[in-house]
Amino acid sequence: MPNPAAAPISIPDPSCMDDFDPSSLLVEHALERIHALAVPVSGTERVAIRETLGRVLAEPIHSPIDVPAHDNSAMDGYAVRAVDAAGDGRPTALRVLGTSWAGRPFPGPVGPGECVRIMTGAVMPSGADAVVIQENAEAGPGDTIRFDERPRTGDNVREAGEDIPQGAVVLDAGQRVGPAELGVLASLGTVEASVRRRVRVAFFSTGDELRSLGEPLPEGCIYDSNRYTLLAMLRAIGTEILDLGVVRDVREEVERAFREAAAAADVIITSGGVSVGEADFVKETLERTGEVGFWKIAMKPGRPLAFGKVGGALFFGLPGNPVSVMVTFYQFVQPALRRLMGEPAPAPVRFRVRCTSRLRKRPGRVEFQRGVLAHDETGRLAVRSTGGQGSGILSSMHEANCFIVLPLESEGVDPGSEVDVEPFAGVAGAGA
Repeated sequence: MPNPAAAPISIPDPSCMDDFDPSSLLVEHALERIHALAVPVSGTERVAIRETLGRVLAEPIHSPIDVPAHDNSAMDGYAVRAVDAAGDGRPTALRVLGTSWAGRPFPGPVGPGECVRIMTGAVMPSGADAVVIQENAEAGPGDTIRFDERPRTGDNVREAGEDIPQGAVVLDAGQRVGPAELGVLASLGTVEASVRRRVRVAFFSTGDELRSLGEPLPEGCIYDSNRYTLLAMLRAIGTEILDLGVVRDVREEVERAFREAAAAADVIITSGGVSVGEADFVKETLERTGEVGFWKIAMKPGRPLAFGKVGGALFFGLPGNPVSVMVTFYQFVQPALRRLMGEPAPAPVRFRVRCTSRLRKRPGRVEFQRGVLAHDETGRLAVRSTGGQGSGILSSMHEANCFIVLPLESEGVDPGSEVDVEPFAGVAGAGA
């Protein structure tokens, strides 16, 4: 039975000038449709641990050992038997048998009235069950120490398996390996791990006015920045990339790029060519060669966002304006890619803070305005606008460190009001 959430819909062409448009899809409904079709790709590979950084695990990792592998000292000091402590305010004197070093354990047992000098991470000698830290002990006559405290069993001792017991699931399938996860794998002695293959993404820009870097720039033309922005975002999340360059506004060339991309990739991303215009062939080509899931969303910037399928590949037709490309990628494309990788896509990190700027907005669309989140004079977090919010002002993304998310029904914000913010560290921090 067809999935109703993924069924194609027929809607009028979008206009970026309208704010309220009942035919625009709500942001949350668009995400539901995308997620319904974003099924994890098949295919895994075993790679050396160094190569797992930024990859998604294909199977859970079980610990073959206890971590730590033995009872060891958490501090520099003396390994003692807690029962030997005198108590009642009287000092305890013990004979020092030797030293237990990290990597060079003391070979013998600790008996009554005895102790062993021990270093952080060193194996607890047999018979000892507590550590008196060196700051609380003083040298006595001969090979003895004295201390006043009465240690309890387990004081300053890390037990074997305290961090990770043998056989425990340490990392689940679907976990992206970051620096901490890589360290955990190394602590288990893991040499290789099974990871999902990289998601293959083909992308290109459309527009006769676009020029690649290094080409002459005739009057009326611009350099194609969108491909480089997309390249950076795709590389950060860890995809396999196929850059098809700039495709001219010629029906046959656009269709040829579609077919080439669909044959080679799991996902196709275009920028430009999705607005209303005689030379915008992306929508027309998608309708002819694939399936249209939706065409416009009640959001700003980024209303003319196309989603569908071409063959077996998911298709995202992003707007041509640079800011719209980044906003729609982070809000829609990146979560889909993470699902395709087999990684659960977490909900965006959002919280409310005071806004120090006046924000203009009309009801009818969710707006992702660019802001700067920082501590105010009282030490509390506050956010201000970067200024101009035009979808072509790429510097507004460069200067910002968060989105200010204004809901559909908002009519603007007065200084001092609370707003929802979404730090870029949350939306753009998926990569290794």
